[in-house]
This record gives sequence, structure tokens and C-alpha cells, in this order.
Amino acid sequence: MGASETLVKTGEPRLTALSHGGGCGCKIAPGVLSEILRGTPAMPVPEALMVGIETSDDAAVWKLNDTQALVATTDFFMPIVDDPADFGRIAATNALSDVYAMGGTPIMALAIVGMPINVLSHATIGAILGGGASACRDAGIPVAGGHTIDSVEAIYGLVALGLVHPDRVRRNAAARPGDVLVLGKPLGVGVLSAALKKGALEPEGYARMIATTTRLNTPGPDLAALDGVHAMTDVTGFALAGHALEMARGAGCDVRLDWTAVPLLAGARELAAQGFVTGASGRNWASYGAEVVLPDDFPPEAKALLTDPQTSGGLLVACEPAAIGEVLETFRRHGFTEAGMIGEVIAADGPPRLRV
Repeated sequence: MGASETLVKTGEPRLTALSHGGGCGCKIAPGVLSEILRGTPAMPVPEALMVGIETSDDAAVWKLNDTQALVATTDFFMPIVDDPADFGRIAATNALSDVYAMGGTPIMALAIVGMPINVLSHATIGAILGGGASACRDAGIPVAGGHTIDSVEAIYGLVALGLVHPDRVRRNAAARPGDVLVLGKPLGVGVLSAALKKGALEPEGYARMIATTTRLNTPGPDLAALDGVHAMTDVTGFALAGHALEMARGAGCDVRLDWTAVPLLAGARELAAQGFVTGASGRNWASYGAEVVLPDDFPPEAKALLTDPQTSGGLLVACEPAAIGEVLETFRRHGFTEAGMIGEVIAADGPPRLRV
């Protein structure tokens, strides 16, 4: 964390001290967002718009021709860590994830930059942008432009564009009863970030958090090429519970999780039990808790992790049981060794629910 040490030496404030929230924990709570959007006027939907806002999917998709569709998304937030380069890498990786989650391959990005110019040095801001550029280089794409403003809080992210074959677009709403669910990354980023902000995260925990949040979700296009994969999304600010519920609502089904099979970052369970939980976790539960069925003995720390906002989280895949071997092999081939089956999609006997 050499860049963080530089901030201390020059007298600059910690990046996380400049923001009221960090990472995907900055997202407006799903219930509040629904209320805000409820009053927006309906707009015409062109035939070429394959995916819009109707199912809260990860990105918009516009059909260009019979073999190409454009995937377009944007994501940005305030610092989740104090190291400027790490912040930039995390934010860029998180933004690109939405392209991968649709089955797309990124082609270029535009930077979104809001910085307190009189508070942070040019070197620190440059390190944030450099971190984002390094993630884009890892994805094989350029940062082709962007927009900057002088802001009270530090904000960074990307507009990300990608391409996908129209037949390989994978939405969050196409799961089917009988599908199994696979999660690509372990949970716990929000819990570790809460511990970091309070000075309680050990260097090993920080290294684990950086490793998972800067790992590009590159399996997405290969997963979308499998006929047995029906639906896909990534787990971010609304947590595993919220994004699984979006999948359930879109499909008109229930989703049932096997909590004992859900991978967790090392130390996350213990930190959650000690009370290191983000405010976004509580806001998430307040927004959708009525749609979640939990066992009577479900531990509080497990509930906190179920609603824990994930910054640059893993892909959540719904596939037919016969495809589970191919799905796991695809994750492994891209280095996602902790990917595993965590649940199933079942027919609903009423409004869609998440059952744990």
C-alpha cells in the first residue's frame, strides 16, 4: 500500500475519509431507487434495443446487425480503499464487469472523473486514473476519452462498451425452473471494506480484498457461448440476495440458496460477527427483506453477508444441471478456483421469493 503511505507523508487526507460511502455500497438502496424511477415517463422502445431497463439488467444491449450487438453500461463510485491506484483498478474492473455479465467482450471505455481538485494532488488523481487504465489494459481495451469535474467527493468509474453476438446475450431474467446457480467469486467485500475503514483489517485481508475486486470477470463471454447457460448477472451493490431476487423476479420463479455452499472471503464471517457491516447492508434488507425467506436459526452474521454489497463481485450463472461441469470448467480455466454451485431455480407458488 505504498501510495497510501505517500498520502500520509504529503498531508493529504485518506481517500475513504472524503466519501460518505465507498464502492458499490454507495448505490441508492433498491427500494428507494424503485420509488424514484416509478415516476419517470415511459419512453418508446426501438426494435433494436434488445435489453433496456425493464428487468434491472446489468447493461443495455443494442442490436447492430445479425452478428453484432453493442453492450453499453456505466458505473462509478467513491473510494473503497485509500490507495489511489487500487481505487482506480477496482472501479474500472467493476464497471467492465457489467459487459462481461451480458456475455459481451469489452471494446473500449470512457473515464468518469470527479475530484476535489483543491484537496487531492495531481499525482494522487493521476494514480487513480492510472489504476483504471491498468485494468483496461488487462482487459485489452483503451480508455478512449471521458469527462472530468471538480467535485466535493472523489468519484471515478467508466462508461464501458462491448460487443456480443445477439444470440449470445445473457440476461438476468431468463432463468428456468430446474436450473442450478453458480457463483464465481466469494462474498465479503463490503464487510472487509468496513473493517478497513475502521482500521481493523489486517494486511492479508486487504490483499484478499484487492485480489478479488481487481479480477476481471472474463469468463462471461465463454459462459454465454454455452447453450446450457440461460441467465447471468453479476453480484454488486444489492448483494447476493438482491441480485438473486432480480433473477427470480425476471424469471417469475423462486431462487433457493444453499447457504453452506456459498463461498466467503477468508475472515469475512468473523468480521461480520464482530459488527463490521456497511450501512448499505441494512438498507438492502429494508428494501427487499420481505421477499426473502430465512430459517429461524439463520445467524445475524450470515444475514449481514447475504445482504453485503459487493464491489466488483462475481458472476451469478443459472444453467441447466447437465451444463454444470462445463460452467465450472470455464470458471477454472479463467482462474476462478472458488466458483461453485450455490442453489437452484424452482417454480414459485406465489410472488417470486428468495429462499435460504
